[in-house]
Amino acid sequence: MIFDLSFGTIGIISENIAEVIVNEGTIMTLEMCEEYDAFLEEQFPHPFAILVNKLHNYSYTFEAKLHIASLENLRAIASVTYNEHGAQETKKLVKRRAADNWNLKEFSGLQMGRHKALEWLETELVDSMIKK
Repeated sequence: MIFDLSFGTIGIISENIAEVIVNEGTIMTLEMCEEYDAFLEEQFPHPFAILVNKLHNYSYTFEAKLHIASLENLRAIASVTYNEHGAQETKKLVKRRAADNWNLKEFSGLQMGRHKALEWLETELVDSMIKK
């Protein structure tokens, strides 16, 4: 199932994995992040993971950078990038949020990245359940 939100789409891949695709040129605001959070909390009241498919170029406001990916049940984030700009933006965001110690891994969309990312997310979800 794919859901349209104000900033892009969220596809429900499985009972505990969502794929996020942000629209080209979007500037993610705090309000958009709150919409994103509310949707994910409703869909996943249990541990889940996110695949961020960076098909498009987009950016975040400062407030959004401080807020994004702060959900309690979020166990892993896979970022699939298709160019150097997307990879660098992911690295900058991870660096800014280093204190949060995200379980995030980047994959190249040009090298079967989406498939590898989904496999990694499934493994991370299983591992997080074992550790609990």
